Amino acid sequence: MGTRTEFLFLSEPDCIDAGVLDAARCVDVCEEVFSLLAQGDYLMGGTNHNSHGMGVVFPKSSPFPNMPVAGPDRRFVAMPGYLGGRFDVCGNKWYGSNHANTAKGLPRSVLTLMLNDKETGEPLCLMSANLLSSARTGAVPAVAARHLASSSATTIAVLGCGPINRACLKAIATQLPALERVICFDIFEAAAVGLADWARESLGVEAVVEADLQTALAAADVVTVAASRVKPLVVEEEWFKPGATILISGPISGDDALWLNSRIVLDHVALHEAYVEEAVASPDRQAAYDGVIGGPMYRLVDAGKLPSLKDFEDLGTLLQTPADQRPSDDRRTVFVACGMSVFDLAWGYELYRTAQDKGVGQSLLLWDAPYAD
Repeated sequence: MGTRTEFLFLSEPDCIDAGVLDAARCVDVCEEVFSLLAQGDYLMGGTNHNSHGMGVVFPKSSPFPNMPVAGPDRRFVAMPGYLGGRFDVCGNKWYGSNHANTAKGLPRSVLTLMLNDKETGEPLCLMSANLLSSARTGAVPAVAARHLASSSATTIAVLGCGPINRACLKAIATQLPALERVICFDIFEAAAVGLADWARESLGVEAVVEADLQTALAAADVVTVAASRVKPLVVEEEWFKPGATILISGPISGDDALWLNSRIVLDHVALHEAYVEEAVASPDRQAAYDGVIGGPMYRLVDAGKLPSLKDFEDLGTLLQTPADQRPSDDRRTVFVACGMSVFDLAWGYELYRTAQDKGVGQSLLLWDAPYAD
């Protein structure tokens, strides 16, 4: 006789009840993940176990009238993984993205997360993942801020003022005890004004809008980047304050000096090696670099101007050696995060267990007994 299988469904309001908006808690969970990455207690997609995910990329044209064609930020991506430690769970984040969604009153991306039993493959929980994904995206650079930024930092510049960088700012602010001022820059003034208003009300700090990018960077002790892929920002090293910590979670194009003269810390070396491996195997390596956050850095590695990626620092390793975390001089630090499904799994698992404890969510039936067992 087969076994009855049920799983939990968490809507977006359910996830809020379970604490998805608790930025400080999410930062702590993501720090746990960095330690597991350093230990190697995880798996992601691909034969290298480090692939960001598998995407459906639409063609520029198609003879089939119903087939979607390429458009700004239009794709589907599956991000599977396993995370060990106390999480010990498999799962997959699935999302569809289309810049045209915003004209329909939808988020640019629509995301879900499925957690699965590592042994049987049975679903444990299916949950809304837009807030989850933005929370962990913000928490990752916040862990970097905890360990790499000066505890006396008073000013943060926010480059790109959409929902993702709002989540980054919210999380990073929990790690900057002396924060007094937020400088908001966006190519769309209304977005910058909206974030500045939110920062004043939610963080209790001074918040200003700055239309000139160079001016926005000049006084910033910490910079968070999560701007649009449609039009990446272009910056120069000398625009940044000496000793600044630059947290990159979205595309940015810097001059060579920014990369060559800064201390570079990656979220996880093996992830970036996988990105390069996939770019090398693609029809157009340079075009593949254009589509990823670390592209400008990878080109300098290829040109021999930066060391091999295996020689870079990553945050998980630094967490094992606290004395090496913060630089003691005026050298800038650049942290590059490209997104890993294991962070979604960790935060999703935390919400799932909290939802169970609180009785939040809806139980759904997969089967009373499998038809064919």
